[in-house]
Amino acid sequence: VQLVESGGGLVQFGGSLRLSCVASGFPFSLYDLRWFRRPPQVTGREWVATIRNDEITDYANFAKGRFTISRDNAKNTVYLQMDSLKPEDTGVYYCHVFMGGDRQGQGTQVTVSS
Repeated sequence: VQLVESGGGLVQFGGSLRLSCVASGFPFSLYDLRWFRRPPQVTGREWVATIRNDEITDYANFAKGRFTISRDNAKNTVYLQMDSLKPEDTGVYYCHVFMGGDRQGQGTQVTVSS
């Protein structure tokens, strides 16, 4: 199982970013995919959003109305469109699949300046 995130960067308050995660090594279309994030100086992670294999989505309260998770099964890719970004959205963002245990990529850094 391999998950490779990209699309992070430095953005100003109110800006947007689109994160991508390319997956391999498992039947992508059959699995629920998630995005988590780890804020700076925090050892734990926060759940951000889930897209199920039937494309039903769910979001953390802080993400509702600002973030959109989507998937392209033909490309084995899950996306996270993030709009109206705030400094508190700063962190490392990871895509995740539960497949015999937690699997996530190396993450992509998102930094939102005020």
